[in-house]
Amino acid sequence: MNKIISDFLKEIDKRNSHEPEFMQAVREVSEDLIPYIVSQDIYHGKNILMRMCEPERVVMFRVNWIDDKGEIRVNRGYRVEMNSAIGPYKGGLRFHPTVNLSILKFLAFEQVFKNSLTTLPMGGGKGGADFDPRDKSDGEVMRFCQSFMTELFRHIGPNTDIPAGDIGVGGREIGYMFGQYKRLKNEFTGVLTGKGVSWGGSLIRPEATGYGTVYFAEDMFNHEGKSIIGKTVTISGSGNVAQYAAEKCIQLGATVISMSDSSGFIHDKEGIDEEKLSFIMDLKNNKRKRISEYLKKYPNAKFEKGKRPWSLECDVALPCATQNEVSESDAKLLIKNGCKCVAEGANMPCESGAIKQFKLNKILYAPGKASNAGGVAVSGLEMAQNSLRYSWTREEVDQKLKEIMINIHKSCLEYGKGKDFVDYNKGANISAFIKVADAMLAQGVV
Repeated sequence: MNKIISDFLKEIDKRNSHEPEFMQAVREVSEDLIPYIVSQDIYHGKNILMRMCEPERVVMFRVNWIDDKGEIRVNRGYRVEMNSAIGPYKGGLRFHPTVNLSILKFLAFEQVFKNSLTTLPMGGGKGGADFDPRDKSDGEVMRFCQSFMTELFRHIGPNTDIPAGDIGVGGREIGYMFGQYKRLKNEFTGVLTGKGVSWGGSLIRPEATGYGTVYFAEDMFNHEGKSIIGKTVTISGSGNVAQYAAEKCIQLGATVISMSDSSGFIHDKEGIDEEKLSFIMDLKNNKRKRISEYLKKYPNAKFEKGKRPWSLECDVALPCATQNEVSESDAKLLIKNGCKCVAEGANMPCESGAIKQFKLNKILYAPGKASNAGGVAVSGLEMAQNSLRYSWTREEVDQKLKEIMINIHKSCLEYGKGKDFVDYNKGANISAFIKVADAMLAQGVV
């Protein structure tokens, strides 16, 4: 079996050796899926996984825009349309200087599995640009978004590809892109999700990824007859996902002791309550300042410059910042300090060595394709509301989100449950694969 896996990865590596993040994602999935595929006559010999690793389409384009000084600036835009076997492509747009084809292919590949787990009819895609909105004026962001959409609009549509937000793409950026799409197409359609509630958006969408991550962690505890109430939680990041993961932890009776950004992390032993979280939200969303400013308001906290919060004693760790932020040594430190549960709010935040440590020590570990699927799930609910020309209440959407996360947990249990340990990573990979693979087989070699 090791030789079969190795031969498969060598074949994928021939085309993608210069794409480390994508190869990491493929390698992690292959170790679970190839033994299962070989054991199933319906899949064995059909090259299903090989076909899933190759995008159906990759669009790469130039984005010219004019800054506030009148200078012409040039960025590179992308859209990776990975797999449409179970529905139109669905996945976020990321605006960040680190964006490249490897990162977007890994995200699109993960998105295929994530969308499959939601049970909603959505394929997988991802896109973005190497543009950094953080130091730009509103006018510069608007001009960039309009230029970006002027090319992207011809490749997307409500029945073809429905982008959403991601790192660097929030309500402001979605609004500018939607406005440009509407102008170019002369139609008001639900082609982007994450829209404002007054113009086609869904309640709970901003909260969904963070809320869903905590709901999944709660489901893992409940399955073991335990509770998240009273647990100490470390969270990385201070963006959308981290903020709402913290909010839901507080609501459920857990104590959040850390949040972070690229400059370092804050450690508040007393716990980040609703008032303190509101301060962080204003700091990051409105004032756009560093997390270290927290200490000016709450001097009893500590700030660790250039570090991540995985050295803290905790019961639950929620990595909500970015990919590969938890190393194998971080995982060992978390386990040593009493961590019992890790649920990924970001995409692939744990390195493969870290995941192996969690499995070896039988830590409750939820891969992002399962635990952070709440965001795309509510994006799917937004699409449904757009089609119906109707809006559900906050309570209705939140209840649907809870049900989706419960069903994802059940799917992971079906294929990941062992005698004394649930391998949620294996369960998520196999469950997601089956739905996509069956659709691909039914539709022929296309």
